[in-house]
Amino acid sequence: MRNSNINLKRAIQFFFVCQVFLTFASGAVHSLSIETDTALLQGLDKVTARVSTFEANLNQEVRFGTLEVIVKKCVKTPPEETPESAAFLEIRDIKPGQDLEILFTGWMFASSPSLSAMQHPVYDVWVIGCLD
Repeated sequence: MRNSNINLKRAIQFFFVCQVFLTFASGAVHSLSIETDTALLQGLDKVTARVSTFEANLNQEVRFGTLEVIVKKCVKTPPEETPESAAFLEIRDIKPGQDLEILFTGWMFASSPSLSAMQHPVYDVWVIGCLD
């Protein structure tokens, strides 16, 4: 009887922890609620040490060196919340005479660029923000 009470107590605690986690996780997703049409990106050419800032409209190809960047979605937090922007990007490497290579597909966050970074020997690309 005592073991069943302990198991029930643990099950209730586990359920409570799961509910708290899901509440906070869903709040974090909904806080990035303002969708925009343009992402502000920065790129680094590691060979020349040149940093370029460029804008990319949704679903339009933007070139940076041999890279082609397509922004699928760009969202940011409302002004009254902690600033955060995130963009869903597809980055391809297009070299003359070679097949197109998809380097990155996924979300990049302005506040944590290393969280999901693109790996390339010559170029780095990261999100600065989302523009209205």
